[in-house]
Amino acid sequence: MRMSHLEVDSTLGDILHHPAFAGFARHLLPWDDTAYDERLRLTDISSLLPYHTHVDPELIVSSLNRMIDDVGTGNAIFYDFYTDAEKQADATRRNTALFYFRGKPGAPFCVIAPGGGFAYVGSVHEGFPYANEISKLGYNAFVLKYRAGHGEQVATADLAAAISYIFRNAAKLKVDTGGYSLWGSSAGARMAGAIGSHGTAGFGGPDLPKPSAVVMAYTGHTDVSAHEPPTFVVVGEQDAIARPSTMRRRVDALRRAGTEVEYHEYHGLGHGFGLGAHTSAEGWVSQAVRFWARQLETKN
Repeated sequence: MRMSHLEVDSTLGDILHHPAFAGFARHLLPWDDTAYDERLRLTDISSLLPYHTHVDPELIVSSLNRMIDDVGTGNAIFYDFYTDAEKQADATRRNTALFYFRGKPGAPFCVIAPGGGFAYVGSVHEGFPYANEISKLGYNAFVLKYRAGHGEQVATADLAAAISYIFRNAAKLKVDTGGYSLWGSSAGARMAGAIGSHGTAGFGGPDLPKPSAVVMAYTGHTDVSAHEPPTFVVVGEQDAIARPSTMRRRVDALRRAGTEVEYHEYHGLGHGFGLGAHTSAEGWVSQAVRFWARQLETKN
């Protein structure tokens, strides 16, 4: 069934009331329990993303339209990874979701944790556009909507629960659980790095394999364990929130421990640049996918 597309001059109301997103539209947007101005146009959506830069409405619209098309062809894009009983036990879990961008059936998967300072979740900028690019390369990509406003521990527990859900439902989702990767930006990179360091069991989940690769964009995460997954790192040289010097120190620590690391520092960029379209960082997501693919080849 053909469903109407969004345009860059569409409004938040057009998202919130689009039939493709019925029942979960608010999970697409950054802020929990917020009364949105439904007249706000997507050309101005950067006003909802105070920690982010280079917000590109065309990329946002493209990834949302991909989701609309998937729904139109009968593919589910929204998954609850907490049960009704779990949400009744803790009502804050209602502010969670997984969004699925399908690649090739049976291909490995990744989970993407967007940033937002644990105050909001910037999926529209550094979740859905990432997943759209990754899935075009054949991999299955999930974008995590975690609980914002509750700190790093709670958000990382949501990531562990989401990974566990995918493992339990791998046959239904048609994904390969061997060699999955975790991607995170800013606050989300702290979450991905924490699972890479300590596993899902360290955050309330079952004892699952660690990811084959962790992709970390512009984060101040400094923790290092004895056994870290191969790690791909990007940051802007002018980032005053996640300073390159902080990231370089962790990269050096990883390398001393024998971890494979690929590090990129981009000229002229600050914090939260997302895909980095039309900047010195353009194409970094494809580079990160190639890094992940090398780990899969090594594993096999």
